[in-house]
Amino acid sequence: MTCREEVLEAAKEITARKGINEFAPEEVITYLKSKGTKYKESTIRTHVVSRCTINAPAHHGKRYPYFERISHGLYKVIY
Repeated sequence: MTCREEVLEAAKEITARKGINEFAPEEVITYLKSKGTKYKESTIRTHVVSRCTINAPAHHGKRYPYFERISHGLYKVIY
């Protein structure tokens, strides 16, 4: 599974458990570490805050519209 797939799956699981569509990058990192991810914390964070966030600056050639930043350090799933 790719990092972006793991990150999306984690965000969906976290928001479902919380019952509210919002999460922080640290929650995704903690969740994926508990599942034994092979990806580094910095890679996971980059996917959450930049590569997979629709309203983040376009720093990557390929981006995915999975999340929206709703506040400083807070995101929601839109995919």
